[in-house]
Amino acid sequence: LAVGWGSGMDAAWATWRWSCELVQSIMDCTGRWLSSIPGSLHGNTKVLFLDDNTIQVLGNASLLLYPQLWHLSLTRNRLELIEPGAFLSSQGLEVLSLTDNLLFTNYSLTAAALSALPALRTLDLAGNQLREDMVSVLVSNLSSLEYLSVARNIIMRLDSSIFTNLTQLLELNLEKNYIFEIDNAFEGLQRLQRLNIAYNYLPCLVGFGLTQLRVLNVSNNIIEWFLTLQSDDLFELEVLDLSHNRLLFFPVLPQQSKLHSLLLQDNRMSFYQHLPNGTSLANITVQFLIIDGNSTNITTVRLWDELCHSNLSSLHLLDMSQNQVWGLPDDFLAQMPSLTHLKLNQNCLEVFHLTEENALAMLTELDLSQNQLVELGVKAGVGNILPNLQLFNLSTNRLQALPPGIFTHTRKITTLDLSHNRVDLCPQPGETESLPCVDIRGVETLTHLSLAGCGLQGLSSRPFQGTSLTHLDLSDNCQVLSGDLGWLQDLVLTLQVLSLRNTSLTSTTVDFSALNSLVHLDLSGNSLAAFPTSLGTLRLCSLDLRDNCLPALPPDMVQVPLGRSLRELYLSRNPYNCCTLGWWDALQQAKGLHVPDGRDVTCRHGSHVLSPGALSEPILQSCRWQTAELALFYLVLALPTCLTLLVAFVVIFLMLKEKLLKMLKTRCGMSSPY
Repeated sequence: LAVGWGSGMDAAWATWRWSCELVQSIMDCTGRWLSSIPGSLHGNTKVLFLDDNTIQVLGNASLLLYPQLWHLSLTRNRLELIEPGAFLSSQGLEVLSLTDNLLFTNYSLTAAALSALPALRTLDLAGNQLREDMVSVLVSNLSSLEYLSVARNIIMRLDSSIFTNLTQLLELNLEKNYIFEIDNAFEGLQRLQRLNIAYNYLPCLVGFGLTQLRVLNVSNNIIEWFLTLQSDDLFELEVLDLSHNRLLFFPVLPQQSKLHSLLLQDNRMSFYQHLPNGTSLANITVQFLIIDGNSTNITTVRLWDELCHSNLSSLHLLDMSQNQVWGLPDDFLAQMPSLTHLKLNQNCLEVFHLTEENALAMLTELDLSQNQLVELGVKAGVGNILPNLQLFNLSTNRLQALPPGIFTHTRKITTLDLSHNRVDLCPQPGETESLPCVDIRGVETLTHLSLAGCGLQGLSSRPFQGTSLTHLDLSDNCQVLSGDLGWLQDLVLTLQVLSLRNTSLTSTTVDFSALNSLVHLDLSGNSLAAFPTSLGTLRLCSLDLRDNCLPALPPDMVQVPLGRSLRELYLSRNPYNCCTLGWWDALQQAKGLHVPDGRDVTCRHGSHVLSPGALSEPILQSCRWQTAELALFYLVLALPTCLTLLVAFVVIFLMLKEKLLKMLKTRCGMSSPY
């Protein structure tokens, strides 16, 4: 029997190994532990996936049976060699993926095999431990290539000999190598449009002159300087990614280009027109000595006006976050009339001026978060500021107020983040209008407002009058709920998401019942010792009760409107009583209700912290005894009281017996037997 069972399993294993999935001339043999290409596949196979197998050699006869093949993938095998005649029967092959193999071992023979593919358009050689000389040999005769990836190899230096014959190449991926020097490596690639050199070790890019390039990604290098050749030629460049480098200055960009996205995040960049100590470097220049072979050139650049010769009129996105910018040069934004997204978060800005009307006219997103802002400057008399702004992020600054009427012209603003500033909302308690505050009354388009961590104290009156907020974040304001929720009266028809996390909420008398449109409510991080009864009438989809002091939830919670509408309920980090978990069992049986942190929910029994779903029989028995003992305890407490009342009644009755009988005789007119 054992032998028969083993033979059956071996047969089933062999059948599974050699059974590939065929769908419309696409054969998928991924992960079948194949050591060679099966010979029993359909002859009309056009796409063949052999990823995650153990193939080491692609022999001359491996593909003879598949003359119609145009896409072959051998990713993540152990491929060391492709014999020179392997592709002779597959002249129509256009896409070849050889990612994550060991082609460095026999690269010259593999190169001979690749040279027999006249129609090859896409070749992926990533992750093969290839040096630059190996790459040069492998692609030397592939003039038809349009896409080439040699990412994740050990290339260190690029020169003009490596990609000489790739005249049709449109996209080149060189990311995650060890490249520290590039010497005229791309000048012969006249059709190249997309170049990725991210995650290398380039110290600078000087003399950039690839006019035909549309997308250049040189992020995550160690670049300190980016200098474009001084030329009147039109550059096709549309996207330039210089993020996560060590840039000291704003890059010197082409005088004429189609640039619409400039990514400069996470550098060391600043401007030097005026220094914080009041000094000026407006007339100071720096000279770059560029040595190219036997020729020497000197490029002079003004430190503070690095972009003075660049045409940035087509720029839509500028990301300068995570730099050391404390101020922008005069008319800096005026050169970008098409700008729609500006990110200046995580810098050193103390003042930001909103005075350049034309420059900001198209802006839809402005992120000034995590700076040192104490003021937003608006020039008197300047109108039509930020007319198209939709998202305004001012979080984590030192603002106390915003300029009066700043939202007068922002007819499209939907999201405002003022969290972690020391701001108050107008009107102030007691109608103290003289104190600085932010007035959002009447901003009809505003739907998302964050006031987390602003130190708000007892909102009063109607700070949200004339708004249609759907999302409101008031978390981390310890005194915002010092009164009732009457200040939310203008939002009862629109408010859908409300966060009151960490607002020192202790009272269960706070009435939420008027907020009929509420869908998501966050009450975590408070001190609730009982479940607020007013929540029962709401039809929430999500409720967060984490980090409170709740010993239990109402046993009939799943039967009220709240329980029937809830889809997500967060309950962890509360001191639930292990002996009163009837509500937990009801939640487990409720259809459509999910407790995402259910594994973290615990209950307490004495000094033990336990999981509600793993209570042992001794614990359950102890809970039953506690219930019985509690009933007996109440009975013992009540019995002496009842006996005392009974004795007192008897004594009083005996003392007043004769008087009561005389009174009855007098009223009834009957003779007494005594």
